[in-house]
Amino acid sequence: MKISVLGCGRWGSFIGWYLVNNGHKVIQWGTEGNYTFDVLKNTGRNEYVELDERIILSSDLEFAIKESDVLIISISSQALRSFMKRVVEHDIQNKKFILCMKGIEVDTGKRLTEVVKESGVDENNVAVWVGPGHIQAFVKGYPNCMVIDSINKELVKYLADNLRGELIRFYYGDDIIGSEIGAAAKNVMGIAAGMLDGGGYTTLKGPLMARGAREVARLIKAMGGNELSAYGLCHLGDYETTLFSEYSNNRRFGEKYVKGEPFEKLAEGVSTAKAMKRLGEIYNVDLPITNAVYSILYENKEPMKVFLTLFSRSTRKEF
Repeated sequence: MKISVLGCGRWGSFIGWYLVNNGHKVIQWGTEGNYTFDVLKNTGRNEYVELDERIILSSDLEFAIKESDVLIISISSQALRSFMKRVVEHDIQNKKFILCMKGIEVDTGKRLTEVVKESGVDENNVAVWVGPGHIQAFVKGYPNCMVIDSINKELVKYLADNLRGELIRFYYGDDIIGSEIGAAAKNVMGIAAGMLDGGGYTTLKGPLMARGAREVARLIKAMGGNELSAYGLCHLGDYETTLFSEYSNNRRFGEKYVKGEPFEKLAEGVSTAKAMKRLGEIYNVDLPITNAVYSILYENKEPMKVFLTLFSRSTRKEF
């Protein structure tokens, strides 16, 4: 397959490395003058991977789109809508899109495939690549399982069968709503886990995992998806990896936030907490953990007081 990876940050650069080592022709696109692009161009590597000599590194978006059949987008989820305005200026007929970000558009509450559809792309040509896995483990040779999902089941099978390799076993997704919401929500839960770590309440991450998955399941169901998706790879599988990983940006952000320490990397869960709170209100779904994270980040509430207050909620059935 001829594939262009649009974005060369942490995950984008890994995807390029992974795909070229699985026999695909890869163009790695980035913006000239952007740090992530410039460091690859000037040094031939970043802190995660080396730029394989078989990869074409380019800042020419038209070239990257024209020369490939599959376009993988790996940028900040909140920048997707504006980026797609640039993409659709070029000939995208018959191009297949894969979104490798985990987020929800804050301003609208839209899933990322919805954003791409509204940009003028046929939704039958759009898929998501989600699930657990950290680059630092992948590059050491530790495998993991992930999911490809789309409303187009033929596209799911085509992509999953062609992109699988020794490091990643793909499953066929069959619930695009659940896959997208679950993948985005795990970052919010990851921040919560980090806050518990930072506050000395690590033992509460077990209940956090169980109850977090339950509230995400309720939201998925209310939005028209399959609530069981919350217990699969897109959410709970990825969530477990995040909760206990030294590599998770969201967990580390939460930990450092509680300790009052700076964290300079992207933690998508910060914006996702705001978007999920909005969705909870729209669909009238109780999201206590999400709302707790939101109140800490956006209303400056004291983290441990907020989390411990959850234990004072009235007794109820677990399911």
